[in-house]
Amino acid sequence: VCGRLGCSYMSPAGSGDIAAVIRALEADAAEKGEPLRLVCLTPRQMAELEEFFPGRFAYTADRDGYDYLYEVERLAELGGKKLHAKRNHIHRFDEQFPDWLFEPIGPDNLAECVEMEAKWYAEQVEAGRADANLGHERDAVNTALSHMEELGISGGLIRAGGQVVAFSLGSLTTADCYNVHFEKAYGEIQGAYAVINREMARWVRSTFPQVAYLNREDDMGLEGLRKAKLSYYPDILLKKYSAREV
Repeated sequence: VCGRLGCSYMSPAGSGDIAAVIRALEADAAEKGEPLRLVCLTPRQMAELEEFFPGRFAYTADRDGYDYLYEVERLAELGGKKLHAKRNHIHRFDEQFPDWLFEPIGPDNLAECVEMEAKWYAEQVEAGRADANLGHERDAVNTALSHMEELGISGGLIRAGGQVVAFSLGSLTTADCYNVHFEKAYGEIQGAYAVINREMARWVRSTFPQVAYLNREDDMGLEGLRKAKLSYYPDILLKKYSAREV
């Protein structure tokens, strides 16, 4: 992939011959006239790479790529003083929409999520907040919605006043971790984001009882997104590194 760190490769995953894969990636990068760059390395993967190829790579922490992990139980209940503000936002939502419902996303309501995403995106365009990255995200959301079964995607929505006002999509990444890939809500509706966040945690808890953590992914260096994710006080801020051949 080519991004803000230059043309690069994801760190190999799995239990095979990692060193052999790294050498193959190195040859592919050389054909392109590029040094080998690896991105999204966890501390364990970085240590493994250094063990196989000592002194061959320079490492840089990628703060914008750190993953935010939260205990499912804590996001499902929102207990304690630190999350008092979240409970207040949900209370405001409850007052405005006493008839709201949470529904798993399926064939009967999927089209409404597509419609809501289109309206949400149009609002961003009108407000001047849409850029190329948001357009790419829209494509990814629609792909996920169109191919949920094939991609192993699941999710839920919030219906208030008869209309879909928020939805969330994710998937199991490991036996004990559920990855939240996308979350959309109308920002002008107070509490909508807090409600879909809590209700998805509760749905994951009941649907996948073995899951201990929700991975809400990175913040991409966006100030507002970082503030929002930090406001839930992550239990684990999973560090990521990039490696460049020297």
